[in-house]
Amino acid sequence: MNANTPIEINERSDNNLRAIGYRKIFGLDVAVMTRKEAAALLEANAREGISVRLAFLNTNLANITYEDKDLRKILHGFVLLNDGSGINLASRLLYRQPFPDNLNGTDFTPYFLDHCGIPLRIFLLGASPTVVARVATIFSVRWPQHLMVGYQHGFFSKAKEGEVVDKIRIARPNLVLVAMGNGLQERLVEKLVPEVTLSAWGVGALFDFLCGDVRRAPSWMRLFGIEWLYRLLQEPVRMWRRYLLGNPKFIFRVLRELRRMSVQDR
Repeated sequence: MNANTPIEINERSDNNLRAIGYRKIFGLDVAVMTRKEAAALLEANAREGISVRLAFLNTNLANITYEDKDLRKILHGFVLLNDGSGINLASRLLYRQPFPDNLNGTDFTPYFLDHCGIPLRIFLLGASPTVVARVATIFSVRWPQHLMVGYQHGFFSKAKEGEVVDKIRIARPNLVLVAMGNGLQERLVEKLVPEVTLSAWGVGALFDFLCGDVRRAPSWMRLFGIEWLYRLLQEPVRMWRRYLLGNPKFIFRVLRELRRMSVQDR
């Protein structure tokens, strides 16, 4: 098999990552896996032609789905990986143990591409026209074992969505990385799989990080789970609602869920 050959989509159902444990957070099943296990299982599904919709559940997406029943219903058809210290805190409070690894899209996606043993046809969707073009070049240089089959910026109107979907279909990717922000990107992933592509992931700010437009927090801040503070200091106007309002709201909701679970256990 080479990257010029599209992987045939198996008739079995999507979201078929077998033999994994799950923890429910706000009614959503979040997979419990190490980074190595997640990469191996996603590669196995690609080999078998089993379609996958993937999202990285962070506190922002969890808050959005808490208030948006339609999006929460959509995410029931996704593989959900834990992203960030907030989701890990929820696991500690609700299940008295952390997740094995922090599987955020910024770190996990490059790890998966580094270790995936089959060549993939990749399409990039999202970010600004200049950023996505630069990231397409970065992908081609950094991961030559995979084939970059196309890219499309994310600044298109709803009326143009059909044209964008057709562009992706013509490119015949088996992995589409969608960087459109929480909520919007997951809805696009849901539309693309399996009709247009074998697999699609919502990857948030991955493109901005890869091209250097947004700087990552120092490693010590990531280690202590305060990368969100670095993002807030970088972009206070854009991020203050997400973190200064969203983080307390998320913790309150987790504590309310913990109380509900405690009452049920009595």
